[in-house]
Amino acid sequence: MDKKIGVLGGMGPMASQLFYKLVTEKTAADCDQDHVRMVIYSDSSMPDRTGAILSGEYDKVYSQLLEDAKVLENCGCEAICITCNTAHFFGEMMVDQLKVPFIHMIKETVDAIARETPGAKVAVLATDGTIKTGLYQKHMEAAGLTAYAPSEEIQKEVMYQIYDRIKSGLVWDAVSWDRIEEAVKSAGCQKAIMACTELSVIKADNGLSDFYVDPMEVLAEKVILFSGRRLK
Repeated sequence: MDKKIGVLGGMGPMASQLFYKLVTEKTAADCDQDHVRMVIYSDSSMPDRTGAILSGEYDKVYSQLLEDAKVLENCGCEAICITCNTAHFFGEMMVDQLKVPFIHMIKETVDAIARETPGAKVAVLATDGTIKTGLYQKHMEAAGLTAYAPSEEIQKEVMYQIYDRIKSGLVWDAVSWDRIEEAVKSAGCQKAIMACTELSVIKADNGLSDFYVDPMEVLAEKVILFSGRRLK
């Protein structure tokens, strides 16, 4: 098999760069031709997903995301994925409009955790929008996991890391992150999902432990296997 994969990215650009790097590094390859064929559509003009969810104004993001997905279909992509967690709210809305499979990063991540640590209590570190939609919570409940959302105070710290640090082109705030980690571990969480691609950047750049699960790593592996390539 040699399936071409379409990637809806640009939300944000650093996360799309990391995803391509992850796919490349995780593919068993001896030459260029052994790697996954991908079309990455980095649509940095996509309106803020969290803002759209919190305001209830879904139409602009949904229509633009669907239009981008159709571009990837027309490029001959045989599956589509989204590297933005929050955008999966709109991705789930457009699945029935697609002619090709949608590789669901959130579901795949939850299933991977459930296999490794059945019944675990897992923190969801994400944007306000992702938390509000319950995207992770509903899949975790179905998989027998207990979802933990941070307190209002800690959630502000998470949003600060996402918007004021990584999306602003800055490195993480290690002192702030220590407060986040202490809070979720004190709550009895056995794992924490980096449920925003800016947080995936933090994990990759700072070598965080396996306590933190990166959905983009899970997605990268699924894309490799779906394409017909092999994992290292």
